[in-house]
Formats: sequence, structure tokens, C-alpha cells
Amino acid sequence: MLCYHRIGGPPELGVTRFGVSTFAKQMQALAKAGWRTLTLEQFQAQIPTPRAALPAPHSALLLSFDDGYASLAQHAYPVLADLGFTAITFLVTDFVGRENTWDVRYTWRRVQHLDWSTIDRWAARGFEFGSHTATHPRLTWLGDLAATEELARSRATLVERLGRGAGRALAFPFGATDPHLRALARGTGYTVAFGGVKGDPHDPLDQPRLPVYSWDVGSLPLGLRDGWLGESGRFAAYLANRCAVGTSWMLRLAGRK
Repeated sequence: MLCYHRIGGPPELGVTRFGVSTFAKQMQALAKAGWRTLTLEQFQAQIPTPRAALPAPHSALLLSFDDGYASLAQHAYPVLADLGFTAITFLVTDFVGRENTWDVRYTWRRVQHLDWSTIDRWAARGFEFGSHTATHPRLTWLGDLAATEELARSRATLVERLGRGAGRALAFPFGATDPHLRALARGTGYTVAFGGVKGDPHDPLDQPRLPVYSWDVGSLPLGLRDGWLGESGRFAAYLANRCAVGTSWMLRLAGRK
């Protein structure tokens, strides 16, 4: 599973903004190489179990976006639609249609999130949406009541706006998860959840995924390649994901988390 964040828009001091032309180049290269994208239902159906390992074909992947920035509708979704690809976007539901004031300011001006009318339009075209919680806190730093409230409020918003199918999937903010938090997510009603690079592919609530960051400018994301290039790409993504704890500390010191 690949995970992108913001495609295009203003430059930032962080590493999650991805160039428009580079994104298009990677998607076109994937299509040319015979890759196809999975729907969430298809992805869930091929999650292996200890008794019956049923991995997806090497040329199939679930493509995802975290945070739900407005630039996706301009720079990412049309590229995917033209190629016959689809994706799931994990929304910070309290900030749909608003600026990203939940985050550290990595850009000169705040960045806008998708609004509901745009989400509805792309959902009608087969694009899927899931939860990135209500306000994007590091859930592992919250108590049970606060974490459950974040999970439940986000899921309820998605179900109300987009239907029950939108309440199935969760992406843990910052990739931060643990067994107790996964139990809370399961109890709240989620059936599949995604953390960081490392996870348990047999656990539907601990599915690993590969973030793609700004330095990954090749025709194919490094993590999809074989050999040492693939291993180094996955390791670099893992380190970057771990370093996101710095953002969490800055938000805590600012009193926003």
C-alpha cells in the first residue's frame, strides 16, 4: 500500500509535499508496468490469515492519501481517473473544507482541505474516503476516553456524510498505533486500519503501508523496487515516519494536542 500526502500546492519546510509532475510520472509508470489499484473491499479480501496466505498480485496495490488536502482534486484525482486508477483518502473530518490549523505551519500560508461537495463529486466517481481521526492527534498519547472520542466522532461524520462504507477504514495519525489502540478502533467499528511502514500483515487493524516522501522522485517509488533500492527506500520511509514524533511534540508544546 502506498501513502502520499499533499500533491502540489505551496512549497513547505517538511517532506510530505509531492511534486505534481513527479506524481503523474510515477502513476503513469505504474500503469505502463501493469500495476492496478485495489478498492478497499478488494484489499480487505486479500489480507492474509495465518492459515491461508492470499497476498495480492505483485502488480496490485491500494493507493492512499492522508489528510485530504484540496490540491488532490486538482492535481492527483484527475491523473488517476485518466489512468483508470482509484484511491482512498483519509480525512481529518473536523477540518473538511477548512485550513490545516491542526498542523505545524510548514508553509507560509495555511493549506486548504477538501470540502464536502468536492468529496461527494469524487466519491460518485469511485474514489473512496476513510478516517484520519477528527483532529489528527497522536492517539497513543491520549487516554482511552479521548482516543475513543476522536475515533468515534470521525467515523460518525463519515457515515453520516458518505454512508456506512466510509466508516470501515482508519489511518492512524503519524502511523502511531499499539495493541490497545487497535482494540479501541475495533470496538468503535473500524474493520481495517493502517499504521506505519512496519505492521502485521495478518492483522486487519495493523496493516503496514509505505509513505512516499518528497525525495522519492524516481519513475517508481523506491519502496516498490526490488533489491537494495527497495530496501533502502522502505528504510528511509520508516525513519521519516518515526521522526514525525517531532511534529507531535511541537503541537503539544503549542497546546494544540
